[in-house]
Amino acid sequence: MQMSDDASTTASLRRDRREQAPRTVPALTLVSHYQLQRAGERLLLESLVDSGRPVFLSRSAPDFCLPGSVLSLPLADPFISRKPVEFEPGARGGVRLLVPEDGTQVRVAGAPVRGHLELSPEQMAVGVPLVLAERVALLLHLVSVPLPPSSEDLGMVGWGRGIQRVREDVSRVADLDVPVLIRGETGTGKELVARALHERSPRRNGPFISVNLGALPKELAAAELFGASKGAYTGAVKDREGFFRAAHGGTLFLDEVGEAPPEVQVALLRVLETGEVFPVGGHSAVPVNVRLLTATDADLEERIREGLFRAPLLHRLAGYTIRLPPLRERREDIGPLFLHFAREELAATGEAGRLSSSDPRAEPWLPALLAERLVRYAWPGNVRQLRNVARQLIIGSRGLPFLQADARLEQELDASAAPVPQQVPASSVRRAPETSGEKGTARRKPSDIGEQELLDALRASQWELQATGDRLGIPRSSVYVLIEKNPLIRTAMDLGAEEITRCFHECGGDLDQMVLRLEVSKRALQRRVRELGLDEAPGGSGR
Repeated sequence: MQMSDDASTTASLRRDRREQAPRTVPALTLVSHYQLQRAGERLLLESLVDSGRPVFLSRSAPDFCLPGSVLSLPLADPFISRKPVEFEPGARGGVRLLVPEDGTQVRVAGAPVRGHLELSPEQMAVGVPLVLAERVALLLHLVSVPLPPSSEDLGMVGWGRGIQRVREDVSRVADLDVPVLIRGETGTGKELVARALHERSPRRNGPFISVNLGALPKELAAAELFGASKGAYTGAVKDREGFFRAAHGGTLFLDEVGEAPPEVQVALLRVLETGEVFPVGGHSAVPVNVRLLTATDADLEERIREGLFRAPLLHRLAGYTIRLPPLRERREDIGPLFLHFAREELAATGEAGRLSSSDPRAEPWLPALLAERLVRYAWPGNVRQLRNVARQLIIGSRGLPFLQADARLEQELDASAAPVPQQVPASSVRRAPETSGEKGTARRKPSDIGEQELLDALRASQWELQATGDRLGIPRSSVYVLIEKNPLIRTAMDLGAEEITRCFHECGGDLDQMVLRLEVSKRALQRRVRELGLDEAPGGSGR
């Protein structure tokens, strides 16, 4: 009996470990929305992996929420159809995207999609940008679940796995008095991590001294770091303390440590081994109590092979190593990062209220197509470059209702776009025909259609949106978008209850007559009539 109980316990522990083990699932993260403050909200597509059940995405469901938050909301954009876009399990662990012909217009990596599109795990690992109705930008990507327990953000923006791993590393090593080497490309935020380590260490009340070794003249680097005696070199008219002694009792952060001259490397190794510095021109060692943090974007192992960096120094500096992911590997954080920088820039220009709009019909301040460009860009300058682009967009768009990129910036973003899914083969997508409508109208760009032409087509089609799209040579979803942008046209949502009720009774409940008189979509008007309970009123035809 005891053996059976032990076996049962062992099996239970194994099952618990399996349930707690991290697994990878697809997710959708908001990049841009008419409420930009929602950037970073996420929808996990767990059912695709857990049970093979599809996920249906429309304006009203399902809900998105920030990681760790209990507040969740649907997209709630009135330009997105109630007819859902579908995500279902695809081949080889991928995702199949199904876009209905008469539903929301969807762009994937810049290309319009109709029918179905297969997205592989490799493509989702990079991140696949989706744009719905040219208003909401999303990123389809992979995440690890369960999510790590909520922890302090440490001044770092984003919820991607890469930045979460950095937070975990900082929390593990911050209170230990060991040297830390921070590695990452330029602009990834290495000094931010160094400051987080200092502020969460027992030395937090001591000084934090930050030095860029790449900016120090090579002939003065040793004196700047370790100090110098008066007369030690030309121009040394007094004793120099040096950065190590200035950081006594605190933290010294040396950025671009790979640029350290050979003599400085030797001296750094000595400091790490003995805790003492020798000022230039001095004759005795000076003890220092400093925690050393260093950072580099260089390949130190390659520099060692080339004889430019000392291997023992690397081993000493890397008491613990923290690696920062480049921005292109954490694309799900681009929306929250842009929002963070936008708040800072708008506060500086006195326009902080620009982010508080709650009008669901307003043009998104960060247009979805511009957000798509930001997500697809390779970001060689990483977070620092994103901050600069945000500043350029905000200053360049002052006085405008939404952000606009100039031609030079658009060209730069497009020229360095990261790898994206290939165009969908004809065999896998039900493409719209080259001609449509009664007159065989050629497919056109919605932007080529003027306000009066749209109005004339609606009237000629008796406000049937599909017939209007066929007449104009554009998808039905584009008709929705053009109607919302056209000041000459009202929608059923713009009509007051009193006007609808009066028209209903004057037309004897005949919806066709009401459509001609009110000049709105029959389907949308029928919905308003039902909401007002008119189709159940005496004499109502309900047609």
